[in-house]
Amino acid sequence: MSGWTSMRAGGFKTTPWWWEAAEPAPQLREPLPEEAEVAIIGGGYTGLSAALTLGRLGIRATVIEAERIGFGASSRNGGMVSGGLKLARTDFAARFGAERAERLVREAAGSFAFLEETLAREGIACHYRRTGRLVAAWTRAHYEAMASRAEWLAEVTGGAVTMLPPGRMREELGSDHYRGGMVVEMAGALHPALYVQGLAAAARRAGATLIDGTRVAGVARDGDGFRLATTRGALKARALLVATNGYTGPATPWVQRRLIPVGSYMIATEELPEDTVCRLFPNGRMVSDSKRVLNYFRPAPDGRRVLWGGRASFAPTTPEAAAPVLLRFMSEVFPELREVRLTHAWTGNVAFTFDFLPHLGVHEGMHYAVGCQGSGVAMQTWLGHRAALRISGQANAATAFDDLPFPTLPFYAGTPWFLPIVGTWYRLKDRLDRLAA
Repeated sequence: MSGWTSMRAGGFKTTPWWWEAAEPAPQLREPLPEEAEVAIIGGGYTGLSAALTLGRLGIRATVIEAERIGFGASSRNGGMVSGGLKLARTDFAARFGAERAERLVREAAGSFAFLEETLAREGIACHYRRTGRLVAAWTRAHYEAMASRAEWLAEVTGGAVTMLPPGRMREELGSDHYRGGMVVEMAGALHPALYVQGLAAAARRAGATLIDGTRVAGVARDGDGFRLATTRGALKARALLVATNGYTGPATPWVQRRLIPVGSYMIATEELPEDTVCRLFPNGRMVSDSKRVLNYFRPAPDGRRVLWGGRASFAPTTPEAAAPVLLRFMSEVFPELREVRLTHAWTGNVAFTFDFLPHLGVHEGMHYAVGCQGSGVAMQTWLGHRAALRISGQANAATAFDDLPFPTLPFYAGTPWFLPIVGTWYRLKDRLDRLAA
């Protein structure tokens, strides 16, 4: 065999490697109730976290999921927990003023501690470790920009932030591909599919009803509440939360018009010698780089393989087509993996917003919590919790994310036709930046 075919291991799968331990299972087909105190559309981190908080407050929520509970990005992501790191690397002061920008970043950073608290309180076993995150600098200018904010980032996150010049990168990464980097200690790793299963179990214990295989086809106001038309009948709810993120559909067009679904792709290598993985990740860090079209990668929880993710394509494509692209990206960073075989390749949607901020709010009575730009393990858990507090009337202190202006583009209806154009431009900018470095 030659080419990409020779890179597939026997039994190659196009489902997430995470599912080997925790594939989302069909529910027992709970009957769709005629009424619910709170209806939540979306059975991922956001919806389940909201249902859990509501249950702890004595309010029974009904979670409606089109596929299986946890089927989407919640069981497909890289399992990298970073709180507000991505927000902290962006300057929002010009848009919102220094005080609001500071509050946004600090609250996002606080989502990390909230996730750790949730795991401990609910006893969720998902291979969680506080590993720290290495942000690898694509250019010297990126490194200098990181260094200029390192002290502030340490103060915001409450943990150490260390700059690594190029000559010290081997302390953290078995590669000379990058121009230095930054280690942020307040970051972690978990098994995302086990986490979403544990969160679902906790929500059930708190009294939530979880209904899968049921697609919401339409939402309409019904007096003081809502009526949901679904593929299994109608449901009337006193309150409604939209928590569909990268899988938001036409049933909630106002939200759909404000989200950009982006496919993210991942691969898993065959099992490797433990000393190889230790050499590539000396301290077991989670890693992402500073490119516009970034890569993110990590050792698997068992320390026996590499998991690699990125934007293999900005147009819809298959995991089989994306896998050789990701393998090439991985080989550029780790040349010794050039001939490694792959056991899994998969894809899932994340949701970007036009202002690159998460959004939490209410539109015409409908609550929503969406848009974490691919960094949602902690943040979506937090936003679901905050949405639940708002629905219940228990939100004594306002969140910095409450009712931010939620922009869209004229004539945009939720299909991002422009992504291949934008993606091509971003890739070109990345190349030009590197040449100029």
